[in-house]
Amino acid sequence: MNSDAWRAAMAGVSPATLRNAEPILAVLRTLFVPALPAGGLVVEVASGAGYHASVFARALPQYRWQPTEASAQGCAEMAALVTAAGLSNLAAPVVLDVTADPWPVGRADAVVCINMIHISPWEATLALFAGAGRILPAGGLLITYGPYLIAGDFQADSNRVFDQSLRARNPRWGIRDVTDLATVAKTSGFDHMATTPMPANNHILAFRKTG
Repeated sequence: MNSDAWRAAMAGVSPATLRNAEPILAVLRTLFVPALPAGGLVVEVASGAGYHASVFARALPQYRWQPTEASAQGCAEMAALVTAAGLSNLAAPVVLDVTADPWPVGRADAVVCINMIHISPWEATLALFAGAGRILPAGGLLITYGPYLIAGDFQADSNRVFDQSLRARNPRWGIRDVTDLATVAKTSGFDHMATTPMPANNHILAFRKTG
């Protein structure tokens, strides 16, 4: 790792991203280790600054990690952090727009998507499940993280206020219901495995590709 370059790149990482990386990693470890083959490829959709991918790749070196962003500018902005991490199992970021078909990655063993579903149109969620369904084999995992409604319940007043602020910024955004996501998952060939509570009223949703 290039320490100076790493410190400079970290200046663009949000405090929330710094806080949630380790809790998310703990859950990913329990899901991935029993299910993914050594050397398996994990694609992260909407990687943002690239910090999550660098933390996960360092902690789980038995897997290859492919960070992505929806635009060339987004990839360029995370490239410094990914390069500074200096990890042989962490690839350079590539442009991946979930609504594109095909995706630039033809096959993977898992797809991870953190904090995208609520800040994108519903069509992006549909495309996420459809695209993951195309590139994952039977038994492959799709993992999402963020705030969700559970049977119509925001789980916390802060999530309700957050949802209102999201919809004020863009009426096509908003916190989604786990029931709706499970229905979409089924149409793309996934079973909803688990909903795991996380800090700050977030959850991890785990989906497995059926045979």
